[in-house]
Amino acid sequence: MALTLSKKAQAVKPSSTLAISAKAKELKAAGVDVVSFGAGEPDFNTPENICNVAIDAIKSGFTKYTAASGTPELKAAISAKFKSFNKIDYGTDQIVISNGGKHSLTNIFQAILNPGDEVIIPSPYWLSYPEIVKLFDGVPVFVTTKAENGFKITADELSAAITPNTKALVLNTPNNPTGMAYTRSELEALAKVIVEKDIFVVADEMYENLMYDGEFTSIASLGKDIYDHTITCSGMSKSYAMTGWRIGYTGSSKEIAKIMGSVQSHETSNPNSIAQKAALEALTGPQDSVEAMKVEYAKRRDYTYERVIAMKDVTMLKPQGAFYAFIDVSKLLTKSYKGNKVENVANLAKYLIEDYNVAVIPCEDFGFPTYIRLSYAINIDTIKKGLDRIEAFFNELA
Repeated sequence: MALTLSKKAQAVKPSSTLAISAKAKELKAAGVDVVSFGAGEPDFNTPENICNVAIDAIKSGFTKYTAASGTPELKAAISAKFKSFNKIDYGTDQIVISNGGKHSLTNIFQAILNPGDEVIIPSPYWLSYPEIVKLFDGVPVFVTTKAENGFKITADELSAAITPNTKALVLNTPNNPTGMAYTRSELEALAKVIVEKDIFVVADEMYENLMYDGEFTSIASLGKDIYDHTITCSGMSKSYAMTGWRIGYTGSSKEIAKIMGSVQSHETSNPNSIAQKAALEALTGPQDSVEAMKVEYAKRRDYTYERVIAMKDVTMLKPQGAFYAFIDVSKLLTKSYKGNKVENVANLAKYLIEDYNVAVIPCEDFGFPTYIRLSYAINIDTIKKGLDRIEAFFNELA
């Protein structure tokens, strides 16, 4: 009898973002001059003070197991950061440190989902949300947002999507892939529905430090009722250029934190000990590098936006945060390239990387099949070269 494999695991879609980024790296390794607007990874090196602390940790022998949910020192620093930046009071017993933001989300959905529970995911969405929900027997429920609302779910749309099976809403602000951010008043309206309907909100705030327009607001800061319904998720990857260090964290009720810590103790033991030391330095050390990176991202945002809206037959909204350009290419899909109808964004991305050496992310897996995403977390000269190539390709379409 043939051995069978997990049907659930086999149903998981691989990350198209990472696949395209891997293709770009493969071409670069072969000597091809590729411009990659792919993965959302800062091009900056991790700040030197953070690296030096990690080196010291290795040299001093801080290479053993730590507490499963993170060191007391790092939890205390995260608690202080929550209070000062997010205006949320999470004690150290409400914090779980994990192996990156994806791991934090994995912990969250393991802790709150039972088979058949529904999770509302506003579309467009980061492509990992539905896959993680499905891994833990949840049911993703997509609510398609509108460009005129900044691709943000409204209180009325949320209320209409809630059923007796709804367990949670995923709320990502600033958003990947759109770069848009919720205002305080928008969050207050959503909070009212969340509390009235008694569901959780999983607040993914990974890009919280990268706001260029307006003020960042954490939904859990809006009052005790919504605080009790919120699980806040963030991490070190984007704000501190620490993608490879893999440190994420959550703030939640003590009950949920205890469950997540117990699960993590069996799955991974603890987050990397050296990376925890580095994260402690990141949060408690000088913050000038964070501001410097944000200033540079804002310049890249402005340049990318002005270039894209000047191109024919495409549109985009100006991002308020994160480092993504979300571009409507629907008009281009009716055109032809070398005698073949473009037809879909996968083909468009294929033509770009094969013939123009530019990697972009087609957004079918983000719930918007007529859009592409560009990450402008690359230097301005490379952005210019890449946009020149993209514009040349757009102009060639018949």
